[in-house]
Amino acid sequence: MIGGLGIGELVIILLIVLLIFGPSKLGDIGSSLGKGISGFKKAMQDKGSKEEEASEEADENNDSKGTD
Repeated sequence: MIGGLGIGELVIILLIVLLIFGPSKLGDIGSSLGKGISGFKKAMQDKGSKEEEASEEADENNDSKGTD
């Protein structure tokens, strides 16, 4: 069960997509979708690492100022 959809609903959705796009386009659509998802994941990881670097830099700046 994915997102509240059972096996029957997923099969019906797959058949409708197959009828709309045809079997030759499904490979292209799947490939494009996979590339998009991997690009999104990579962007999220890059954002997380940049935020971590900025946080570490801010901590270093605060430590170097010291307290009087």
